[in-house]
Amino acid sequence: MDRLKGKTALLVGAGSIGPGWGNGKATAVTFAREGAQVFCVDRNLAAAEETVKIITGEGGNAAAFAADVSKAAEVEAMVAACRKAFGRIDVLHNNVGIAEMGSVVEVTEAEWDRVFAVNLKSAYLAMKHVIPVMIGQGGGSIINISSIASIRHVGISYVSYGTSKAAMNQMTRTTAVEFAPKHVRVNAILPGLMKTPMVEHSAGLAQSYAKGDIEAMWRARDAQVPMGHMGEAWDVANAALFLASDESRYITGIELVVDGGLTCRA
Repeated sequence: MDRLKGKTALLVGAGSIGPGWGNGKATAVTFAREGAQVFCVDRNLAAAEETVKIITGEGGNAAAFAADVSKAAEVEAMVAACRKAFGRIDVLHNNVGIAEMGSVVEVTEAEWDRVFAVNLKSAYLAMKHVIPVMIGQGGGSIINISSIASIRHVGISYVSYGTSKAAMNQMTRTTAVEFAPKHVRVNAILPGLMKTPMVEHSAGLAQSYAKGDIEAMWRARDAQVPMGHMGEAWDVANAALFLASDESRYITGIELVVDGGLTCRA
């Protein structure tokens, strides 16, 4: 449908941790199918290259780049490489995230710091270096992937994850207001319980839900959702597509919940 025709998207976290479709991988492919050039960034270059292979195999245009986006120098290099490859940045999609299990009593200081570096500092650094580019072009759209864990307790203990995502929500709101006059839109997507490779490969989540039994974890998560099932990466990708496109040109500073009704449940 060419909803992103002529746009360049810088997608951070474009690979998948295992077989299947993670949120970033699905979003990168969706953006490309709608006409965008996609700069696919991941800490794991092979994962980014796999996403690029899918896109180019369908006739799209994409490039892969490896970066640890919790480090300023690597974020600067990422932005420069994207501009060199495609000339501009119209969409920034911040998708990286990790979860460490534990309450404030249980989580270690090192785990806390690592979660905040990956989940929050990465988005701060990416916006810091991309927003000036967007201002110079006349505007752009930034999409930060948060979580419903940022606004409610979801039944398992991972305080560092939920707190880092809550901070991301506030960073999204304040940045949206500050740069709205420059036509840079900043929004967040709050996925609910999703069936993705990241969740499947999280031993801590499986242990918390079902003592390590993956299939039992899937059933438990399905049962939590009013719709009766978890979401898929494509549900997040389609929400991101709307926020990246000009269809949402008058929308900034929102938290778009994609959760099958879970946060409406008492």
